[in-house]
Amino acid sequence: MSASAGLSLRFLGATGTVTGSRYLVEWQGRRLLVDCGLFQGLKQLRLRNWAPFAVPAASLDAVVLTHAHIDHSGFLPRLVSEGFRGPIHATPGTAELLSILLPDSGRLQEEDARYANRHGFSRHTPALPLYSEAQALQSLKQVRRHEFGRSFDPLPGLTAAFSHAGHIIGAASVHLATAAGSISFSGDLGRPDDPVMLPPAPAPDADIVVIESTYGDRRHAGAPSADALCDVVARTAARGGTTLIPAFAVGRAQAILHALLRLKAERRIPDLPLYLNSPMATQVTRLVQSHVDEHRLTEADRRALVENVRYVRTEDESRALNRPSFPSVIVAASGMATGGRVLHHLEALAPDPRNAVVFVGHQAAGTRGATLLGGAESIRMHGKWVPVRAQIAAIDGMSSHADQAQLLDWLATLKRPPRHVYLTHGEPQSADALRQAIEERFGWPASVPDYLDTVTL
Repeated sequence: MSASAGLSLRFLGATGTVTGSRYLVEWQGRRLLVDCGLFQGLKQLRLRNWAPFAVPAASLDAVVLTHAHIDHSGFLPRLVSEGFRGPIHATPGTAELLSILLPDSGRLQEEDARYANRHGFSRHTPALPLYSEAQALQSLKQVRRHEFGRSFDPLPGLTAAFSHAGHIIGAASVHLATAAGSISFSGDLGRPDDPVMLPPAPAPDADIVVIESTYGDRRHAGAPSADALCDVVARTAARGGTTLIPAFAVGRAQAILHALLRLKAERRIPDLPLYLNSPMATQVTRLVQSHVDEHRLTEADRRALVENVRYVRTEDESRALNRPSFPSVIVAASGMATGGRVLHHLEALAPDPRNAVVFVGHQAAGTRGATLLGGAESIRMHGKWVPVRAQIAAIDGMSSHADQAQLLDWLATLKRPPRHVYLTHGEPQSADALRQAIEERFGWPASVPDYLDTVTL
């Protein structure tokens, strides 16, 4: 069966890496893109954001998104600027988050380009953003909302449906069905025991299943992660330091603040001021209040997030946090320290041994987070080397991704065996470990695709 006449799947991203989620589905001469994310981390991956797209943007008929995280949605403004004019299908929660994340992404890229030009540390003259805030706002006009569990037709003869994936507000697994066969994309799967988000729905049956493998080679720590967070915050405060926690603005920032508020209420940590320094995360925290059917937070929990956290809104307020007069905790985006206000805090706080920098999620290869956890004595930021004398710590068990056992349990909910399982969205070791585990537990064919591989049903 030819790709033009039948159903085919081409892997345009999230192969050998946890970023750049992009899958091209072709059906009877039409093209559908599942996810449209930015590549992050290693330079050779980031350069793909600037390379010509694998197919002409104008040739795409539609986009379907699993969720709003930038590594799944952040290339949309660029795709639209290159000529994509079709609908962007998403859940209501994802659509609302896109209206926050994409303009913020464009704004940050413009700010980074201006900063690089002003200080002359870019190798390009002039440094340019991948896209602007205005282009991001333009792309939002093409978003179409669909409720969980209600099917829609992104292409003639191809039906799609969203099911809950946990992970963050709006996150979905995507099921595509045609006369030739079906494909299910797990998206990023949350944890059944997540303290904030509800568990993922059972896996939808399909001929082909594409599953993430971020934590495909490990299990989350059995010890309560709150204990480790409590220990590092208390110790840092005792020596007069500030705890800086890089966290993704969507999902993890709210979960970390929830954990810190619980620790304060239980008097396990001092009554420190808690700062959230991310305009985007501030907006997302408000969004949590209107999606109560997707998370576990009680009314009291939600009220505490509003009343007992200090939200940093202006750049002057942000700069003032770099000169702390007393111990505090700062939660700031981004989670891998690849951009955003957290970089300015790192630059100011990392040289002081009283402080601590705590990572609470996966750190992709090539990111500053991975470099710091690797024991770097200095890191390069804003064109200069910054010494690292602060305590660097990682807390296992606070990730919003399912671990190996939980990924296998999700697959076990399939009512019939798939023809094949493909492992994506993971570093090579993680993806291959999950592949072996799937073959050992279920006996199903499973493989790890390479970049630009194509599969035809």
